[in-house]
Amino acid sequence: MKEYIAVFDSGVGGISVLRHLCAVMPQERFLYFGDSANAPYGTRPTEEIRALTLAAAEKLMARGLKALVVACNTATAAAIEALRERYPDSIIIGIEPALKTACDRFPGKKIGVMATPATLREEKFARLLERCGRQCQVVKLPAAGLVELVEAGKANSEESFALLEPLLKPYAGELSAVVLGCTHYPFAAPTVSRLLGENTLLLDGGEGTALHTRRRLEAAGLLRTEGEGEIIFENSLDCGETVALCRRLLMEAKP
Repeated sequence: MKEYIAVFDSGVGGISVLRHLCAVMPQERFLYFGDSANAPYGTRPTEEIRALTLAAAEKLMARGLKALVVACNTATAAAIEALRERYPDSIIIGIEPALKTACDRFPGKKIGVMATPATLREEKFARLLERCGRQCQVVKLPAAGLVELVEAGKANSEESFALLEPLLKPYAGELSAVVLGCTHYPFAAPTVSRLLGENTLLLDGGEGTALHTRRRLEAAGLLRTEGEGEIIFENSLDCGETVALCRRLLMEAKP
């Protein structure tokens, strides 16, 4: 397993990051692990999120991985510092909402941040908001319940529309950009755009995370540049339907 990069998420959402990883490192071998049995993380207490993340990471790191990508905003916010303390000699990459990108692109404008309640309450997001949000008016949009619909393969169903309508409809035409601060949310982008209008730009942190991972591997002399890439899917639910959903989401969401 030492040739593999593990990509961890609380469920299937991290596929939105995996697609970017595959695009910028097509020769790499990836092990995708989703903890769908415990999804969603975003409504759990911080200590519980940290414990679940550390437990999953311990099992993955025991397999001799060359890097771990935490492709979950909630898990990153709650546990990335603890992970780096526990594995100081390993390459561990986290993801965060693309708020800086949004504020740099639309200074002085109104920006929305869609994320889980847990991500929005964490100190890590507060620091990001303090660092990047001064030049914009930032609106927090806690989209509880959307992760469950994505996990069920209903990202753009009428159910997701009904869930998001009261949250997003009041801001239709008002937001220059919306940061999709949960890796599940890019799969619901068509519904979000339907509610907010086509003039609202949707941004997520997947591409930046992938490029940062590539830079870290290249600097460490670990980047694989020859041979065919590979993806192994594993999930704590251990059922064929969830793995099939992962494969379908990856094929539907090529960057």
